[in-house]
Amino acid sequence: MAKLKGITWNHSRGFTSVVATAQRFCELHPDVEIEWEKRSLQEFADAPIQNLADQYDLLIIDHPWAGFAQQSGILADLSLHLPPEFLTDQKENSVGKSHLSYNFDGFQSALAVDAATPIAVYNQQFFSDKAVPKNWQEVLALAREDKVAIAGIPLNLLMDFYMFGATINDSMFQNGKVIDEESGVIALESIREIVSLCREDILKWDPIDVHNYMAKNKEIVYCPYAYGYTNYSKPGYGEQLLVATDTVMFNNAPLKTVLGGTGLAVSSASENLELACKYAEYTASPLIQETLFFDAGGQPGHRKAWLNPETNRRCENFFKNTLNTLDNSYLRPRYNGYLHFQDNAGHFVQDYAIHGGNPKDVLVKLNALYQESLNQARS
Repeated sequence: MAKLKGITWNHSRGFTSVVATAQRFCELHPDVEIEWEKRSLQEFADAPIQNLADQYDLLIIDHPWAGFAQQSGILADLSLHLPPEFLTDQKENSVGKSHLSYNFDGFQSALAVDAATPIAVYNQQFFSDKAVPKNWQEVLALAREDKVAIAGIPLNLLMDFYMFGATINDSMFQNGKVIDEESGVIALESIREIVSLCREDILKWDPIDVHNYMAKNKEIVYCPYAYGYTNYSKPGYGEQLLVATDTVMFNNAPLKTVLGGTGLAVSSASENLELACKYAEYTASPLIQETLFFDAGGQPGHRKAWLNPETNRRCENFFKNTLNTLDNSYLRPRYNGYLHFQDNAGHFVQDYAIHGGNPKDVLVKLNALYQESLNQARS
């Protein structure tokens, strides 16, 4: 009996989806046993994958690890273990840059089994006879009525900073700076304004917290951007049905949110590496993505699942309504050393959102931290 162990994150989207594909894979291969474990969303963001790759054959990872994976070799380069025609299909049917996000200098560290970016979400009942916001000014007006929430923990406010910056000017992480000063000031001031109009609770909320609150309560009825979860658009998942849609217009352009999602990786130290790769291929295949994976709570990474009329029918057209935002999403840096920046920069953004001050001082701190992360990459 060959055994594989996997580690994923603690939400139906991340856990029951892969448990279901593992169960069926093992039924098709009776000599195989696959056991998935789960960790919190925060642990998913924080835990070094080098430690996990020593303990698990299969890892659900975040794509900013791609540069480290390429340099360290702790994950298998899937381009060397999977059929070329399969990888071509994955690339051609990527949702936004999801597939590309796990490829760093030709090293394919994972398969994009899950695609996500911040999208707008609203309470269907509240907006049954009202127009959903179409631009940023309408969002702010609704926020003044205490009807709006965003995910306000440091990491998500940092992603919001990227979002506003990428929407304003295509200058993120260029010429030795995080962003040009003018765009950076506008981004920080926009974040501070929306945070000031939301209840203080949001400063402790991640996207799951936002969705859970909106699915259970009627006071908060709209979120302009949070990493999407198709689960909440399925009847029965929450008391309030949430409908997802594309982001609003900001400065005459749709908000360009920051690509998220998760990838299925294989440890290069796995004693059953080829078997683990075969399971990864099975889970990422178009048929399984648009059927079993989605049925079990997953949010597919294969474009065919996003275009499938049946998957859309079952979740209030979540995929159809947000695909433009996914395709337009910003791909954040993935160089080895980047995570030093991501892990620390959000605290500067949150501090400014709460206390204010001179936004240019925040940019100075962010640029210094960016240089530190680049130096880590070179060392």
